[in-house]
Amino acid sequence: DWGADIVVHSATKFIGGHGTSIGGVLIASGKFPWDNGRFPGMTEPSEGYHGVIFFETFEDFGFTMKVRCETLRIYGPALSPFNSLMFLQGLETLHLRMDRHCENALAVARHLQDHPAVSWVKFPSLPGNKYHELAKKYVPKGASSVMTFGVTGGVAAGVKFIESCQFLSHLANVGDAKTLIIHPASTTHRQLNEEEQAAAGITPEMVRISVGLETIDDILWDIDQALAVSQT
Repeated sequence: DWGADIVVHSATKFIGGHGTSIGGVLIASGKFPWDNGRFPGMTEPSEGYHGVIFFETFEDFGFTMKVRCETLRIYGPALSPFNSLMFLQGLETLHLRMDRHCENALAVARHLQDHPAVSWVKFPSLPGNKYHELAKKYVPKGASSVMTFGVTGGVAAGVKFIESCQFLSHLANVGDAKTLIIHPASTTHRQLNEEEQAAAGITPEMVRISVGLETIDDILWDIDQALAVSQT
């Protein structure tokens, strides 16, 4: 709808939705002009497939078939039948889960925005966010469930908040039925120095949260009690 010719999803996130499988999805629009002279891999014979020309032979599905026949064969990222089943089952409830993800996430963002132990919140669905207008255009039903916020007190307070959570899960994944939290400066980006972290948008007080499907009162209770501990 918005002009993307190739879309890539991590199926591990919302599509699977329960942290059970690792996989991805590649979707081609079928409208890209592969015959513009810049993509010989699509318009010249493939030696590994008896001279087939993917764009001519498969037309709108040319890119998809090239990925299946060549990339999948060379690198081998084929899903097992069981993981495929997990993703297919996830798709059956995706539309239901996303409504709850977005509803809970907005409630968490608004709660954090008014919390005295939180210095800032970044979530596109919040008015005032620099991406708010884009969010209203592209994702009017809600900007998913992942956000970041700053815990007053820097690294020490951020780590203390994480360690004090009793209900939320300290995991690096996102897009899960469970609410997941992490302190990037001390975990996913700890190998970087302060300057490199800053260049990557990671600040000492930052916490990332992927809001899940649990009862919102339970989520907010754990956030509140952990924030209270972080300030002691």
